[in-house]
Amino acid sequence: MNYLIAHQNRLILADPKLGVVLDRIDLSLSFDSECEIERYPVLPGYELVRMSEVPDSAKVVDLRAELERSDPFQYQLLSRAQQLLNWRVNHQFCGRCGGSMSFGLTEMVLKCTDCGHHAYPRLSPCIITLVEDGDRILLAHNAKFTPNRFSTLAGFIDAGETAEQAVAREVKEEVGVEISDIRYFKSQQWPFPDSLMLAFFAQYAGGDIKPDGREILEGRWFTKEQLHTVVLPPKFAISRALIDDWVARQS
Repeated sequence: MNYLIAHQNRLILADPKLGVVLDRIDLSLSFDSECEIERYPVLPGYELVRMSEVPDSAKVVDLRAELERSDPFQYQLLSRAQQLLNWRVNHQFCGRCGGSMSFGLTEMVLKCTDCGHHAYPRLSPCIITLVEDGDRILLAHNAKFTPNRFSTLAGFIDAGETAEQAVAREVKEEVGVEISDIRYFKSQQWPFPDSLMLAFFAQYAGGDIKPDGREILEGRWFTKEQLHTVVLPPKFAISRALIDDWVARQS
């Protein structure tokens, strides 16, 4: 069995076999001590172990950095582990009656020991969109970004919305432009904190760029030749996949 270790709601380290270890500790000492809270499966052959304490030598995983240099399997493993960890930490007590929650025996579910309420792992569906206009694309600078970083537009899908409706709404809300010809690209799990990113391309249909001033501070059109002037999303992010796909289609 291979293990991922967590303290509170943060991944601490991965088993050396993963090749993404930041610091090694004696797993046997940790697992045989009173520090282990619980463990549960992540993927076949891998378990997540929650600890009340960790050795001083351990370091918190910079999950974004680990994902950036991980292969597809490691990305899935670390993303799923973090999402399950978030789910467990946020469901220590029943949302219906306040009772304690315990793991089900036959499936990944938390059950209330008092009223029997079930809580399954949840994903928050989000859209992420690259707006095209001929030989240029619209990228934006989010208020949370580091200086000179630009990316695609994204947001959560509201209750009662389709993904396509969310694409049009988010683009209009964030940068003020109209779009058409919304086309699905692909999806990616995103453990910040528990999102399923649904990626789309869309055609610019009119309007001037008017950032909302809260989430988006600047929006700008870029040609392929201008992309090197700004910091783009990391390679592992689906936002970068949208940009790279568009670049590959430019003659």
